[in-house]
Amino acid sequence: MKWNEVGSQACSVARTLAVVGDRWTPLLLREAFGGATRFEEFLEGVGASRAIVSERLVKLVEDGVLDREPYQDNPPRYTYSLTQKGLDLLPVLLTLQEWGDRWLDDGKGPPFPLVHSACGKRTHARLHCTHCNQPLGLEIEGRPRPGSWARDRKRTRRPLRPSRRRA
Repeated sequence: MKWNEVGSQACSVARTLAVVGDRWTPLLLREAFGGATRFEEFLEGVGASRAIVSERLVKLVEDGVLDREPYQDNPPRYTYSLTQKGLDLLPVLLTLQEWGDRWLDDGKGPPFPLVHSACGKRTHARLHCTHCNQPLGLEIEGRPRPGSWARDRKRTRRPLRPSRRRA
């Protein structure tokens, strides 16, 4: 399968990666969540070439993650803002940040610790069951619907267990 066909799979992870699965798009989203609204702000914050930033912003608008509104006619310039679809990616980015803080901090601690504005305390991204509020971990399971990628696979599902070796 080619990368440009991954979004056609009956798999939510594959479809999501078709929207945000390159190295620059999550960084553009990080900048949008940090308040960037103009092309130059995204360009400065991400550090990619103008062509890459422009291409990714166009794709995020096409995918409905960002809205684009003109603020100047000559030359044409736009502001970008997160749509509800884009805002719903916040837990994804926070979870990626949390993973990086834990595993890739070079022993120096998180470069940008999360602080809950309402109480002023340091916090962490966590996933909880929407019914019992217990933390989600390896005890969750997917129950594939007919036609999904998991239903079509020929292997048996085994329980997940972490390795005993620490990275």
